Amino acid sequence: MDREQAWVILNEYTRNPALVRHGQCVEASMRHYALLLGGDEEQWAIAGLLHDFDYERWPDPADHTKQGARILREQGCDEEIITAICSHVPWNEDKFPRDTSIRKALFAVDELSGFIYACALVRPQQMEGLTAKSVTKKIKQKSFAAAVSRADIVRGAELLELPLAEHITNCIAAINKIAADVDLVSSP
Repeated sequence: MDREQAWVILNEYTRNPALVRHGQCVEASMRHYALLLGGDEEQWAIAGLLHDFDYERWPDPADHTKQGARILREQGCDEEIITAICSHVPWNEDKFPRDTSIRKALFAVDELSGFIYACALVRPQQMEGLTAKSVTKKIKQKSFAAAVSRADIVRGAELLELPLAEHITNCIAAINKIAADVDLVSSP
């Protein structure tokens, strides 16, 4: 499966523009980590882009990722991508442990990429000048993006064996590359 095929699948199953942008942010973060960790950049990016493609139709934990895995297998998707996607949710951790670099990275960037997006949305300059320090301050503010698991963000950095600030900086750098594509560039 190439990026174009993945993009078609994402848009076929996901109508909410915010979920599409989230997939793009996670894709960018996965590309960044593939380069840092020696992974297959396209494979990791596709896993990031498609990690929640089935969520809008099947948000129930019993179905989310299970339905997506079925669809991706029917499309001939690489099993490494499918199992990475299955591993990013807590209810699959026993069956799909986070024991490979791609699985660790996908878990690590998922919540953080969404949180960085939320941080950028409330800033007049959006992604421009966003720092790990300002994201860390928002992490401590429990009422901000309250649905985001702070524990998962911290656990993700631990899985990658990185200080939290470095992990945040990596994801900021990745999302900055696609800021215009995900409407995170401030108007002049």
